[in-house]
Amino acid sequence: MRLSKSILNNLEAEAVNKILLEDGYLGMGIEVGNFEQDLADYLGIPNNNVVCVNTGTSALHLAVETILESGDEILVPSLTFLSSYQAISAARAVPISCEVYDDTLTIDLEDAASRITNKTKAIMCVHYASNPARLNELYAFAKKYNLRIIEDAAHAFGCKKNNKKIGSIGDIICFSFDGIKNITSGEGGAIVTSDQKVLNIVKDTRLLAIEKDSDKRYAGQRSWDFDVKRQGYRYHMSNIFAAIGRVQLSKFEKDFAPKRKLLAKKYFELLKENKNIKLQVIEDDVEIVPHIMPIRILNEKRDDLKSELEQHGIPTGIHYKPNHLLSYYGEGKIKLPITEKIYSELITLPIHPEITIEQVVNICKLINTHLK
Repeated sequence: MRLSKSILNNLEAEAVNKILLEDGYLGMGIEVGNFEQDLADYLGIPNNNVVCVNTGTSALHLAVETILESGDEILVPSLTFLSSYQAISAARAVPISCEVYDDTLTIDLEDAASRITNKTKAIMCVHYASNPARLNELYAFAKKYNLRIIEDAAHAFGCKKNNKKIGSIGDIICFSFDGIKNITSGEGGAIVTSDQKVLNIVKDTRLLAIEKDSDKRYAGQRSWDFDVKRQGYRYHMSNIFAAIGRVQLSKFEKDFAPKRKLLAKKYFELLKENKNIKLQVIEDDVEIVPHIMPIRILNEKRDDLKSELEQHGIPTGIHYKPNHLLSYYGEGKIKLPITEKIYSELITLPIHPEITIEQVVNICKLINTHLK
């Protein structure tokens, strides 16, 4: 059994084979443009509003660098994968660590408000465990304090808020398509926004900031006589990755999303009555397609349970060590007691489309028996 897993078959292999043997161009070209079109169609937004890059971290980095200047501060929950913070510091901005709500595990807006200074220019919300919670409040908060919003939606592809897909509305939304996400392109990510200034900068910056090079590549050409006016990066997606991503997207609504939802529903059903467990709260207007399955084990029983599960061949994870505890981001100089307590309780259970309902039942039986 695996905690997370890429789910691929001959369809992805055939798509890659076509790029290798028929198309012959492995870098960024027509297939990347096609993937962007597919993603836009899926989200119900204009084609021009999606920019694919080589990783979700690259998407976050470009988003931050496009809207912030060196030294600007951005509010971010400490309970997130390191990539959120690395993207911010790579853009020479300053991540300001914030608490999360004890129920949804998403950024605590009251705590965030207490950390605003004259250098605060943006807020990065993280849809932790695919949960786009309190988005209406978040956008009202940003409007009140005149902040830009970056949604770290690495976990949240296919999720909905108010019956609208994440990415279909909002300021700047960043997805990840790495090997274990809701869909994968091998490695990859995307930036989604209706802000044309941001889009134009991001399109160039992912290709070493060569102006208008995206248009040339989508036409199967290259830029030879060009200009550069800003720092750029080699962050573009390859045709190989795009080919995988297109097949994965075609499977998502029929195969991947229903299975992930079914597994999470069974976990919640079998664990919700256990008094030693606290489950993440999902609001009524939120529909998640779960990327990970974190639960909280109360009363200092987490580590014993983790050992018990692993002795039975059930892998577990801990998502994530809070970033404010890391040496590079403060080494715990600020205290976030709610986040730190949650971290001591977190354990992540296996979830991916090859996990069976029977396996979930057995996992939950072991958990409930151990925690009696």
